[in-house]
Amino acid sequence: MLDIKFIRENSDIVKNACTQKNISLDINHLLTIDRDLVALKTEEQSLLTQKNGLTAKIPGASAADRPALIAESKALDEKVKSLKPKTEELEVQLKNLMYLVPQVPSPKAPHGKDDSDNVEVKKWGVIPKFDFAPLDHVAILEKNNWADFERIAKVSGSRSYSLRNDMVLVEMAMHRMAMEKLMAKGFNLVSVPAFAREEALYGTGHFPNGRDQAYFIPEHNLYLAGTAEVQINSLHAGEILKESELPILYAGYSPCFRSEAGSYGRDVRGLIRVHQFMKVEQFVICKNDPAESEKWHQMLLETSEEIVQDLELPYRIVECCTGDMGTGKVRMYDVEAWVPSEQKYRETHSCSSLHDWQARRTQTRYRDAENKVQFVHTLNNTAIATPRILVPFLENHQLADGKVKIPKKLQPFLGGKEVIG
Repeated sequence: MLDIKFIRENSDIVKNACTQKNISLDINHLLTIDRDLVALKTEEQSLLTQKNGLTAKIPGASAADRPALIAESKALDEKVKSLKPKTEELEVQLKNLMYLVPQVPSPKAPHGKDDSDNVEVKKWGVIPKFDFAPLDHVAILEKNNWADFERIAKVSGSRSYSLRNDMVLVEMAMHRMAMEKLMAKGFNLVSVPAFAREEALYGTGHFPNGRDQAYFIPEHNLYLAGTAEVQINSLHAGEILKESELPILYAGYSPCFRSEAGSYGRDVRGLIRVHQFMKVEQFVICKNDPAESEKWHQMLLETSEEIVQDLELPYRIVECCTGDMGTGKVRMYDVEAWVPSEQKYRETHSCSSLHDWQARRTQTRYRDAENKVQFVHTLNNTAIATPRILVPFLENHQLADGKVKIPKKLQPFLGGKEVIG
């Protein structure tokens, strides 16, 4: 969410942000509603001022004048009441439109319409060359009895999976490795519930758009969150922190749920696009300073790189263009690992800087050194998400006999095993 004052004074900038992010939103209409609302509130305040003036005169008025003053005061009160429904209607309209206003992207971000315009900024690792016919991740899992898809689908529906045996331990080892790295970097490790209230999803910007991606439990008025970012972003909602408390670094571990609406017919094989997964999410709350945000953005990205490097996976980093970065993002990078069976890179981490866009939604603020209350900046990035990362992990580390080698940095979390299968 942007400051309405900023939108009033910089409407052309906001309109351009809508264009850059492919968002169909009539900013002129929003400003018209804003002006009408301000005019109504001004009128309402004027009437209340007049009414209060008359009310103050009543005790000292003569018996002859008092009835007229009371009648006039009541008439003004009725006028104020008559304005309330229209004022409340415009407030709702403005609030709903404000939720749709995008963050202004950084001038450093590449311009483009969609992910085809993203810009590759780095590559790491050597793409493997096999001297045998390599298997895809599903074939590797089935050969080693490391997963079940068919039986569990009968129980839990499509896009379900059940890891088995060594793969359960590999998944847990990856999360443990990531958590220990984050704790060593000063992150507060937190586990969060799968559930979140509607306001928390508005707080991150997943709502109002994106409702079709969330599972709703109507009898409890709760949603299943698609990332720990949702819950963590609202932990300090409504608070005014001290500047000395910042930055706050969270590593959120949680089950995540996404309906994957609109994705039918693509990326449905195996572990790539499933409804439930586990994730450790990096989340930073820092002071309202673009340079500070940029510093933490780079730190989050570097941490994800370290994790992918520890897993010895070839990867690349792309900077997302304006049309692919999402409504609230100032700047965004994706880390993509190489998937041999598809001969392409697939996203495993998404690193975003949002400045105060989320904080304005949650009213998360701090008092700076000059005693001024400011909105915080927020940033987030994946640390590890399973089972998606298992796809490049299995395919890049497979051996000719169907076994899988374990990277050195992961071995301590698997009892020192160098190979599984």
